[in-house]
This record gives sequence, C-alpha cells and structure tokens, in this order.
Amino acid sequence: MTTPNNGDTVTVDYVLKRGDGQVVGNTEEVGPQEIQLGGGQIFPQIEQALTGMKVGDQQTVAIPSADAFGPRREELIMDLPRANLPPEPAPQPGMALQAQAPDGNPMTLFIVEVGEEAVKVDGNHPLAGEDVTFELTLRDIKQAA
Repeated sequence: MTTPNNGDTVTVDYVLKRGDGQVVGNTEEVGPQEIQLGGGQIFPQIEQALTGMKVGDQQTVAIPSADAFGPRREELIMDLPRANLPPEPAPQPGMALQAQAPDGNPMTLFIVEVGEEAVKVDGNHPLAGEDVTFELTLRDIKQAA
C-alpha cells in the first residue's frame, strides 16, 4: 500500500474535539473532506500525520491552541451600534455577521449579546484559545499527475 505525498489529494473523515473532549465538528455533518497535501489547506500537523498514513489508517493529532486557532484576543470583542446592522433579520446571540477587518480582509463576527442600542460581537474564532484534537481516518488517496 502507498502513502500520500505532497500534491496528492486525500479523502479523510475526521472528528474534531476541544481539549475537554467535547466534539465540535465531524464529517458525519459535512461529509468526507478532500485535501490537497502541500497546499496549505489544513494545519501542518495534520498534513504531516496524513503523509505517513495508508488508506484505512486512523490517527489522533493533538494541536495546542497556539498552533491551532491562536489565543483569544480581547480586542476582537466589541460593541456595534444596532443602527449599523441591517434591520432584518433581528440580531440574535450566536448569529454570524460578515465584516471587513482593518487590513481589508473579510472577517466573521459572532453576536454574543444583544442590547437596546448595541450588540456585543466577538471576532475570535470560536475555538480560539482552545487546544484541539483531530481523530483522522484516511479514506482515499488520489496521486498527483
């Protein structure tokens, strides 16, 4: 059996867990994922694990928060005037908003609190500050041409 190399496309199933073991994502919800190795699409630790696997192999990869989604940054929690939001749909906690970061890149803000005049939003990734673990199963390898 062969193992994948940079440039190959692999199909994987995964279960993503927080450091406390809580499942926060998996391919049962989104379907198997195709990843081109060497393309920077995933964490380097996962690419490294996949390059040593054969079809059917399973591996658990733990990634500390600093190497995963980074630390939580308090400066990314802010109040936005409700007047700056579209009238519909009404803002609700957990709702995602698209915004433009100071560097011009798009960013997602999550509403954490709704007030009369403003909403509190959090621009951190939901897993920022969390150690994460991926349980991987390699399903297929398509070798680069």
